[in-house]
Amino acid sequence: MYSRIVGTGSYLPEKVLTNKELESMVETSHEWIVERTGIHQRHIAAEDESASVLGAKAAERAIEAAGIDKNEIDMIIVATATSDRLFPSTACFVGKKLGLEGVAAFDVTAACAGFVYGMSIADQYIRTGNKKNILVIGTEVLSRILDWEDRTTCVLFGDGAGAVVMSASEEQGIMSTHVHADGSYVDLLYSPNIIRGQEEGCVRPKVFMKGNEVFKVAVRTLSSIVDETLTANNMTREDIDWLIPHQANIRIIQATAKKLQMPMEQVMVTVNEHGNTSSASIPLALDKAVRAGTIKRGETLLLETFGGGFAWASALLKL
Repeated sequence: MYSRIVGTGSYLPEKVLTNKELESMVETSHEWIVERTGIHQRHIAAEDESASVLGAKAAERAIEAAGIDKNEIDMIIVATATSDRLFPSTACFVGKKLGLEGVAAFDVTAACAGFVYGMSIADQYIRTGNKKNILVIGTEVLSRILDWEDRTTCVLFGDGAGAVVMSASEEQGIMSTHVHADGSYVDLLYSPNIIRGQEEGCVRPKVFMKGNEVFKVAVRTLSSIVDETLTANNMTREDIDWLIPHQANIRIIQATAKKLQMPMEQVMVTVNEHGNTSSASIPLALDKAVRAGTIKRGETLLLETFGGGFAWASALLKL
Protein backbone atom coordinates (compact mmCIF):
# COMPACT_ATOMS: atom_id res chain seq x y z
CA MET A 1 0.00 0.00 0.00
CA TYR A 2 1.22 3.48 -0.90
CA SER A 3 0.08 7.02 -0.12
CA ARG A 4 -0.78 9.44 -2.88
CA ILE A 5 -1.83 13.08 -3.13
CA VAL A 6 -5.37 13.03 -4.50
CA GLY A 7 -6.34 16.66 -3.97
CA THR A 8 -4.74 20.06 -3.36
CA GLY A 9 -6.12 23.33 -2.03
CA SER A 10 -4.95 26.74 -0.89
CA TYR A 11 -6.16 30.02 0.54
CA LEU A 12 -4.66 33.50 0.66
CA PRO A 13 -6.21 36.34 2.70
CA GLU A 14 -7.89 39.08 0.69
CA LYS A 15 -5.69 41.91 1.97
CA VAL A 16 -2.50 42.44 -0.04
CA LEU A 17 0.44 44.45 1.28
CA THR A 18 2.72 45.61 -1.53
CA ASN A 19 6.35 46.65 -1.33
CA LYS A 20 5.30 50.21 -2.19
CA GLU A 21 3.00 50.27 0.83
CA LEU A 22 5.85 48.99 3.02
CA GLU A 23 7.92 51.99 1.96
CA SER A 24 5.66 54.19 4.10
CA MET A 25 6.00 51.85 7.09
CA VAL A 26 9.72 51.13 7.29
CA GLU A 27 12.95 52.34 5.69
CA THR A 28 13.01 50.22 2.54
CA SER A 29 12.12 50.31 -1.15
CA HIS A 30 10.40 48.10 -3.68
CA GLU A 31 13.65 47.75 -5.62
CA TRP A 32 15.65 46.77 -2.51
CA ILE A 33 13.15 44.09 -1.51
CA VAL A 34 12.85 42.60 -5.01
CA GLU A 35 16.61 42.55 -5.58
CA ARG A 36 17.32 40.74 -2.30
CA THR A 37 14.26 38.51 -1.96
CA GLY A 38 12.24 38.42 -5.16
CA ILE A 39 9.13 39.35 -3.16
CA HIS A 40 6.67 41.87 -4.66
CA GLN A 41 3.79 41.53 -2.21
CA ARG A 42 2.42 39.48 0.68
CA HIS A 43 -1.07 38.69 2.00
CA ILE A 44 -2.17 39.76 5.48
CA ALA A 45 -4.86 37.93 7.44
CA ALA A 46 -7.89 39.87 8.64
CA GLU A 47 -8.47 40.22 12.39
CA ASP A 48 -10.93 37.32 12.39
CA GLU A 49 -8.67 35.06 10.32
CA SER A 50 -6.60 32.76 12.52
CA ALA A 51 -4.36 29.94 11.32
CA SER A 52 -7.25 27.49 11.66
CA VAL A 53 -9.58 29.70 9.60
CA LEU A 54 -7.07 29.86 6.75
CA GLY A 55 -6.26 26.17 7.10
CA ALA A 56 -9.90 25.08 7.03
CA LYS A 57 -10.55 27.05 3.83
CA ALA A 58 -7.55 25.46 2.13
CA ALA A 59 -8.65 22.04 3.41
CA GLU A 60 -12.18 22.45 2.01
CA ARG A 61 -10.73 23.11 -1.43
CA ALA A 62 -8.39 20.12 -1.18
CA ILE A 63 -11.24 17.81 -0.16
CA GLU A 64 -13.35 19.09 -3.05
CA ALA A 65 -10.47 18.51 -5.48
CA ALA A 66 -9.98 14.99 -4.11
CA GLY A 67 -13.61 14.18 -4.86
CA ILE A 68 -14.27 12.51 -1.53
CA ASP A 69 -16.77 13.14 1.22
CA LYS A 70 -15.29 15.10 4.11
CA ASN A 71 -16.39 12.33 6.49
CA GLU A 72 -13.89 10.00 4.81
CA ILE A 73 -11.06 12.04 6.37
CA ASP A 74 -9.65 10.05 9.29
CA MET A 75 -6.74 12.25 10.38
CA ILE A 76 -5.82 15.94 10.34
CA ILE A 77 -2.18 17.05 10.54
CA VAL A 78 -1.54 20.80 10.72
CA ALA A 79 1.90 22.31 10.33
CA THR A 80 2.07 25.79 11.84
CA ALA A 81 4.31 28.08 13.84
CA THR A 82 1.43 30.48 14.56
CA SER A 83 -1.15 28.30 16.26
CA ASP A 84 -4.53 29.64 17.35
CA ARG A 85 -3.74 28.86 20.99
CA LEU A 86 -0.93 27.31 22.97
CA PHE A 87 -3.35 24.39 23.27
CA PRO A 88 -5.48 22.72 22.04
CA SER A 89 -3.94 22.11 18.64
CA THR A 90 -4.84 24.18 15.62
CA ALA A 91 -5.76 20.87 13.98
CA CYS A 92 -8.58 20.50 16.52
CA PHE A 93 -9.94 23.91 15.52
CA VAL A 94 -9.71 22.93 11.83
CA GLY A 95 -11.61 19.73 12.57
CA LYS A 96 -14.32 21.71 14.34
CA LYS A 97 -14.63 24.12 11.41
CA LEU A 98 -14.91 21.22 8.98
CA GLY A 99 -17.52 19.50 11.16
CA LEU A 100 -15.39 16.40 11.73
CA GLU A 101 -15.91 14.65 15.06
CA GLY A 102 -13.72 11.92 16.54
CA VAL A 103 -11.02 12.38 13.89
CA ALA A 104 -7.39 12.25 15.07
CA ALA A 105 -5.92 15.76 14.91
CA PHE A 106 -2.57 17.21 15.94
CA ASP A 107 -0.03 19.90 15.06
CA VAL A 108 3.53 19.64 13.80
CA THR A 109 5.96 22.38 14.79
CA ALA A 110 8.94 22.36 12.45
CA ALA A 111 8.75 25.95 11.17
CA CYS A 112 9.11 26.13 7.38
CA ALA A 113 9.78 22.38 7.16
CA GLY A 114 6.52 21.54 8.92
CA PHE A 115 4.40 20.69 5.90
CA VAL A 116 6.84 18.12 4.50
CA TYR A 117 7.30 16.72 8.03
CA GLY A 118 3.50 16.35 8.10
CA MET A 119 3.52 14.58 4.73
CA SER A 120 6.16 12.18 6.03
CA ILE A 121 4.03 11.34 9.09
CA ALA A 122 0.90 10.88 6.95
CA ASP A 123 2.82 8.61 4.59
CA GLN A 124 3.77 6.29 7.46
CA TYR A 125 0.21 6.08 8.79
CA ILE A 126 -1.15 5.21 5.36
CA ARG A 127 1.58 2.73 4.40
CA THR A 128 0.95 0.76 7.60
CA GLY A 129 -2.77 0.63 6.88
CA ASN A 130 -3.67 2.65 9.98
CA LYS A 131 -5.37 5.51 8.08
CA LYS A 132 -6.84 5.91 4.60
CA ASN A 133 -7.41 9.63 3.98
CA ILE A 134 -5.31 12.24 5.75
CA LEU A 135 -5.50 16.02 5.52
CA VAL A 136 -2.06 17.63 5.68
CA ILE A 137 -2.22 21.40 6.07
CA GLY A 138 0.37 24.16 6.27
CA THR A 139 -1.08 27.39 7.61
CA GLU A 140 0.45 30.59 8.98
CA VAL A 141 -0.52 34.06 10.20
CA LEU A 142 3.05 35.28 10.50
CA SER A 143 1.97 38.92 10.33
CA ARG A 144 0.89 38.53 13.97
CA ILE A 145 4.46 37.90 15.17
CA LEU A 146 6.38 40.37 13.02
CA ASP A 147 8.09 43.53 14.21
CA TRP A 148 6.83 45.95 11.58
CA GLU A 149 9.69 48.32 12.39
CA ASP A 150 12.35 45.71 11.58
CA ARG A 151 12.96 45.85 7.84
CA THR A 152 15.19 42.75 7.92
CA THR A 153 12.19 40.54 8.75
CA CYS A 154 8.89 42.35 8.11
CA VAL A 155 9.47 42.50 4.33
CA LEU A 156 9.93 38.74 4.09
CA PHE A 157 6.86 37.07 5.53
CA GLY A 158 3.17 36.75 4.73
CA ASP A 159 0.04 34.81 5.65
CA GLY A 160 -1.61 31.92 3.84
CA ALA A 161 -2.52 28.24 3.89
CA GLY A 162 -2.16 25.21 1.65
CA ALA A 163 -3.44 21.67 2.01
CA VAL A 164 -3.39 18.24 0.43
CA VAL A 165 -5.44 15.10 0.87
CA MET A 166 -3.20 12.03 1.00
CA SER A 167 -4.98 8.74 0.42
CA ALA A 168 -4.19 5.04 0.34
CA SER A 169 -3.43 3.75 -3.16
CA GLU A 170 -2.13 0.63 -4.82
CA GLU A 171 -0.32 2.95 -7.22
CA GLN A 172 2.86 4.55 -5.91
CA GLY A 173 2.60 8.26 -5.13
CA ILE A 174 4.98 9.19 -2.33
CA MET A 175 8.27 7.50 -3.21
CA SER A 176 10.24 8.62 -0.16
CA THR A 177 10.44 11.32 2.49
CA HIS A 178 13.51 12.53 4.38
CA VAL A 179 13.45 14.66 7.53
CA HIS A 180 16.32 16.14 9.56
CA ALA A 181 17.03 18.75 12.23
CA ASP A 182 20.03 20.27 13.99
CA GLY A 183 19.32 22.19 17.19
CA SER A 184 22.77 23.77 17.28
CA TYR A 185 21.38 26.51 15.01
CA VAL A 186 18.38 27.46 17.16
CA ASP A 187 19.53 31.05 17.72
CA LEU A 188 19.86 31.93 14.02
CA LEU A 189 16.12 31.95 13.29
CA TYR A 190 13.46 31.85 15.98
CA SER A 191 10.50 33.42 17.75
CA PRO A 192 10.44 33.45 21.57
CA ASN A 193 7.68 31.75 23.53
CA ILE A 194 4.98 34.20 24.64
CA ILE A 195 5.24 32.79 28.18
CA ARG A 196 8.91 33.77 28.36
CA GLY A 197 8.70 36.77 26.04
CA GLN A 198 9.56 39.41 28.61
CA GLU A 199 12.49 37.37 29.89
CA GLU A 200 13.90 37.24 26.38
CA GLY A 201 13.63 40.98 25.79
CA CYS A 202 10.28 41.40 24.07
CA VAL A 203 6.70 41.74 25.30
CA ARG A 204 5.30 39.42 22.62
CA PRO A 205 6.64 36.88 20.13
CA LYS A 206 8.42 38.23 17.07
CA VAL A 207 10.80 36.86 14.49
CA PHE A 208 14.55 37.07 15.04
CA MET A 209 16.81 36.11 12.16
CA LYS A 210 20.49 36.31 11.20
CA GLY A 211 19.92 36.36 7.48
CA ASN A 212 23.43 35.81 6.10
CA GLU A 213 24.09 32.80 8.32
CA VAL A 214 20.69 31.30 7.48
CA PHE A 215 21.33 31.74 3.76
CA LYS A 216 24.66 29.92 3.82
CA VAL A 217 23.38 26.91 5.75
CA ALA A 218 20.15 26.76 3.75
CA VAL A 219 21.81 26.50 0.33
CA ARG A 220 24.29 23.88 1.52
CA THR A 221 21.65 21.83 3.33
CA LEU A 222 19.03 21.94 0.58
CA SER A 223 21.42 20.72 -2.10
CA SER A 224 22.57 17.97 0.26
CA ILE A 225 19.07 16.66 0.97
CA VAL A 226 18.26 16.63 -2.74
CA ASP A 227 21.30 14.43 -3.33
CA GLU A 228 20.21 12.20 -0.44
CA THR A 229 16.72 11.85 -1.87
CA LEU A 230 17.86 11.04 -5.39
CA THR A 231 20.43 8.52 -4.16
CA ALA A 232 17.82 6.76 -2.00
CA ASN A 233 15.66 6.26 -5.09
CA ASN A 234 18.45 5.45 -7.57
CA MET A 235 17.49 8.51 -9.60
CA THR A 236 19.27 11.47 -11.19
CA ARG A 237 18.29 15.11 -11.58
CA GLU A 238 17.15 14.33 -15.12
CA ASP A 239 14.41 12.10 -13.68
CA ILE A 240 12.77 15.07 -11.91
CA ASP A 241 10.06 16.97 -13.78
CA TRP A 242 9.56 19.71 -11.19
CA LEU A 243 11.38 21.07 -8.17
CA ILE A 244 9.03 22.68 -5.64
CA PRO A 245 11.21 24.44 -3.07
CA HIS A 246 10.24 26.29 0.07
CA GLN A 247 9.37 29.81 -1.06
CA ALA A 248 11.61 31.78 1.29
CA ASN A 249 13.82 33.90 -0.91
CA ILE A 250 14.48 33.91 -4.66
CA ARG A 251 18.22 33.99 -4.04
CA ILE A 252 18.10 30.77 -2.02
CA ILE A 253 15.89 29.14 -4.67
CA GLN A 254 18.22 30.20 -7.50
CA ALA A 255 21.37 29.20 -5.63
CA THR A 256 19.91 25.77 -4.86
CA ALA A 257 18.81 25.25 -8.46
CA LYS A 258 22.26 26.27 -9.70
CA LYS A 259 23.96 23.81 -7.36
CA LEU A 260 21.66 21.10 -8.67
CA GLN A 261 22.25 22.19 -12.27
CA MET A 262 18.49 22.41 -12.65
CA PRO A 263 17.02 25.03 -15.03
CA MET A 264 14.70 27.56 -13.41
CA GLU A 265 12.07 26.58 -15.97
CA GLN A 266 11.60 23.39 -13.94
CA VAL A 267 11.42 25.20 -10.59
CA MET A 268 8.09 26.40 -9.20
CA VAL A 269 8.40 29.98 -7.93
CA THR A 270 5.58 31.81 -6.14
CA VAL A 271 7.55 33.76 -3.51
CA ASN A 272 7.00 36.94 -5.55
CA GLU A 273 3.24 36.66 -4.96
CA HIS A 274 2.99 35.91 -1.24
CA GLY A 275 6.45 36.13 0.36
CA ASN A 276 7.65 33.54 2.84
CA THR A 277 4.58 31.81 4.26
CA SER A 278 6.65 29.25 6.19
CA SER A 279 4.87 25.87 6.36
CA ALA A 280 2.25 27.04 3.84
CA SER A 281 4.63 27.90 1.02
CA ILE A 282 5.09 24.47 -0.60
CA PRO A 283 1.40 23.50 -0.66
CA LEU A 284 0.54 27.00 -1.95
CA ALA A 285 3.01 26.58 -4.83
CA LEU A 286 1.83 23.02 -5.50
CA ASP A 287 -1.85 23.93 -5.60
CA LYS A 288 -1.27 26.88 -7.92
CA ALA A 289 0.70 24.72 -10.35
CA VAL A 290 -1.85 21.88 -10.29
CA ARG A 291 -4.85 24.15 -10.83
CA ALA A 292 -3.08 26.01 -13.64
CA GLY A 293 -2.29 22.71 -15.35
CA THR A 294 1.43 23.41 -15.17
CA ILE A 295 2.03 20.24 -13.17
CA LYS A 296 0.22 17.19 -14.49
CA ARG A 297 -0.68 13.75 -13.17
CA GLY A 298 2.13 11.25 -13.51
CA GLU A 299 4.93 13.80 -13.30
CA THR A 300 7.72 13.39 -10.76
CA LEU A 301 8.03 16.14 -8.14
CA LEU A 302 10.76 16.89 -5.65
CA LEU A 303 9.72 18.98 -2.64
CA GLU A 304 12.44 20.42 -0.42
CA THR A 305 12.34 22.81 2.49
CA PHE A 306 14.42 24.39 5.21
CA GLY A 307 13.54 26.45 8.28
CA GLY A 308 14.03 27.32 11.93
CA GLY A 309 15.55 24.63 14.10
CA PHE A 310 17.25 24.22 11.76
CA ALA A 311 14.83 21.66 10.37
CA TRP A 312 14.88 20.49 6.78
CA ALA A 313 12.99 17.90 4.76
CA SER A 314 12.26 16.54 1.31
CA ALA A 315 9.64 14.42 -0.41
CA LEU A 316 9.87 12.66 -3.76
CA LEU A 317 6.57 11.76 -5.37
CA LYS A 318 4.58 11.09 -8.49
CA LEU A 319 1.50 13.23 -8.62
